[in-house]
Amino acid sequence: MDRTERFYKIDQLLSERKVVPFAVLQEKLEVSRATIKRDLEYLRSRLNAPIVWDREARGYRFGSPEQVGAGDRYELPGLWFSSEEILALLTMQHLLANLDRGGLLGAQVEPMQARLRGLLGSADNSAEEVQKRVRILGMAARSTPLDQFSLVGSALLKRKRLSINYFARGRGENSEREISPLRLVHYRDNWYLDAWCHLRQGLRSFSLDAMHAVQLLASPAVDVPEDQLDADLGAGYGIFSGREVQWARLRFTAERARWVASETWHPNQKGHFDADGSYLLELPYSDDRELLMDILRQGRGVAVLAPSELRRRVAEELRAAASSYD
Repeated sequence: MDRTERFYKIDQLLSERKVVPFAVLQEKLEVSRATIKRDLEYLRSRLNAPIVWDREARGYRFGSPEQVGAGDRYELPGLWFSSEEILALLTMQHLLANLDRGGLLGAQVEPMQARLRGLLGSADNSAEEVQKRVRILGMAARSTPLDQFSLVGSALLKRKRLSINYFARGRGENSEREISPLRLVHYRDNWYLDAWCHLRQGLRSFSLDAMHAVQLLASPAVDVPEDQLDADLGAGYGIFSGREVQWARLRFTAERARWVASETWHPNQKGHFDADGSYLLELPYSDDRELLMDILRQGRGVAVLAPSELRRRVAEELRAAASSYD
């Protein structure tokens, strides 16, 4: 608990209990006697908190400002959400606002939104002010029909197989598949389904918006241990992962390094600055499709050092892109 949190805890205890013994402060704050005394003195001298020691009740309480000679109004410093909290709260609200009211959750949406508004308004600002000052912008989100999403969710929880017609965008081909759904993944504003593909006899990630003619089957789904699922689909870069992992070595210019050095491209990445200010990033990947796109958007700010096949693929894409402008 940091100092600001302790201030609010002390304020809460004094407001709720009226008189708070020193032993209770130690128990609730879990800090030393010296720290508590410094906190109380700071609250009195800097924030004008009218905290007095009640000799008869043998505890601290709020007294009148006149008792402690505090002429100014007592007010704690404002609290604000952490980056993770504000993102989670506003993302939940954004998802609820875009939920189809005709779905099964239609009647439950408004109470949930009211609860979220209450949470957003609990940090010394109204919910309306927070929403006006903070925006969450999605990018390249692809819509999935509600009935299709419901079928996938039902199969996932009932452990049943699905029959789907799947459009593989990379190859521009449709294929009939029977799959055993394993888990839903929300990644870069889109939904994916990790599943066992009975056609390919292996684990695959399917984009929900590319699934058509979805049908729930009576056949029980195949189960795959979670550690195997993570090993096969979570070891490499991005959503297109696999068990065969290679390591990419990327060198970013000193200018691009100002951004990339602070970014997490993969949980297991390694990075360091060179003497000239450039930044060397190493990260694992299994399927180069998504990594290729992220490298290309860096333009001339990055060079692929290894492996040679990835370097060749990037060079081919850049030459083909340049030829469009000849």
